[in-house]
This record gives sequence, structure tokens and C-alpha cells, in this order.
Amino acid sequence: MFSGSIPALVTPFRGGAFDEPAFRKLVEWQIENGSAALVPCGTTGEASTLSNAEHHRVIEVCIEQAAGRVPVIAGCGSNDTMNAALHMNFAKKAGATAALCVAPYYNRPSQAGLMAHFSYLAENCELPIVLYNVPSRTVTDIEDETVVALVKEHPDKIIAIKDASGDLSRVADHRMGIGRDFCQLSGNDELWLPHSAAGGRGAISVTANVAPARCAEFQAAIAANELQKARELNDKLFPLHYAMFSDASPAPAKYALSRVLDYIEPSVRLPIVEASEASRRAVDEALEHAGLV
Repeated sequence: MFSGSIPALVTPFRGGAFDEPAFRKLVEWQIENGSAALVPCGTTGEASTLSNAEHHRVIEVCIEQAAGRVPVIAGCGSNDTMNAALHMNFAKKAGATAALCVAPYYNRPSQAGLMAHFSYLAENCELPIVLYNVPSRTVTDIEDETVVALVKEHPDKIIAIKDASGDLSRVADHRMGIGRDFCQLSGNDELWLPHSAAGGRGAISVTANVAPARCAEFQAAIAANELQKARELNDKLFPLHYAMFSDASPAPAKYALSRVLDYIEPSVRLPIVEASEASRRAVDEALEHAGLV
């Protein structure tokens, strides 16, 4: 099962196209610096502006470069159930460990619709599913009762959740409804510490793009129950957590990476634009506070 610091990887662009050499270097750097797993083609990876061919190539390159050293949780979410299944089937053949599947966005399905969507994927695709609940982006919330029902109906296929709802009470709700062994990962970096205290096992993180070693050390302190050390590291990382969302994501993360790694450009795809001057100042200050520049 998954645990630890898991970056939701950016997708580097150069000249408007996927920068495969830079992405391979980024994957290598993440593994060298202690990331426990990798998530290509999530929200931070700008999956919503990738063509299906690009989407699949990013997943494929991540798996190739990781070469079995860490699990790859491929972003496979879509607001079209059949397209999500297409992504999942490709990711399975490419060698992914699991699929990260966000609640369908824009359509605003009911809870019955969410049950039908995720059940279809569980029954028709071989790859295990990590549910991704981020109602601030999708509008639709995967309610606790729906999560519990899905896991009970598909216990071998729906194996974890990335919870970016911001509601820490859900960790206990899921534990009480499903069991203590259900894998819960924070989707909010600023809540990583209290989420872990409530029973979470780590985070699928934006900040870990930029500070993989710091985030891995932070998670190790949590796992070792070294609370004082975890708090100290959290204090160092906390401004960076917020700076990553000082403008439309992932523009601040890509700018931060361009400061830390010389092979990553800050370019993003429309309708996202590069980080504003105010956002860049916030990122610069946070990077200095974390001791990364």
C-alpha cells in the first residue's frame, strides 16, 4: 500500500510541447531525494490540457524512468467515464501500480452517478483505483457514505483515497466506516501533519515537486513519531505550501522548480498563465525560508 511523500508531478513544457528529457531528469531527481511514489498526469501535471496521446506518453515515460524503483500512480481521471477507462487500460499495460481517478468534473454527477462511475471503472479495468476527492475543483464531493460504499463493494479494486476536501474529520469517518487499514493520503500540503495525526499515511503533494528531500524527511519524522522534528520541518515548509497556490496552479510550482532546477522552464498551458510577480515574490520568500535557495 502507499505511504510517504508522493509528488503530483508537473509536466515540463518547452516550446509548447512535452519536454521529455526534462521530465526524465525530474523523475530521477525525485527518486534520488526520497519520494515514495510518483503521480504523473494529475491536476499539477496539467492533465486537463494534455491530448490523450500526450497524457499516455507522460505516463509511459514516468514508468520507464522509474524502472520499478517506486510505484507509479497514474493520473487517469476524466469527466467522461469511457475516457477514464481508456487511460486506465493504457496505464495498466504500461506498468502503472494504480490509477488516481478524480471525481468527474463539470458534469456534477449525483452520488448515485459517482457510484456508477467508479463502479464501472472498478469492474471493467484491471488497475487498482485511488479515489481523488477535490470538490474545490470538481464541484462534486465524493461524500463519506459514497466512499465507504465504494470500498465495501470493490474492496480489492478501490484501495486508497487522496482527500483534498480540507475536512480533517473525514479521516476518522473513513477509518470508522471502512477500517483502520484503508489507505488515506492528504491532498492538502498544509494539512499533511494533522491529517497524518488523524490516521493518514502521507500526502500526494504539490510542494514535494520542489522540496522532495525536505518532504521525505518530514514524512519520515511523522512515521517515527518524532513530533518535534516533524513540527520544525513543517514550519520550514509551511510558507511554501501556500506559495504553491499564490496563483493558479501549477504556475507557482513550475516557477519554483525553475529556480531550483536549471532544466525546468516555468511555462504552462493556456488557460493557465505563468505566475504573477506577486506570486513569484511569495515563492522566492518561501524557497528562502525553506533553505532551498
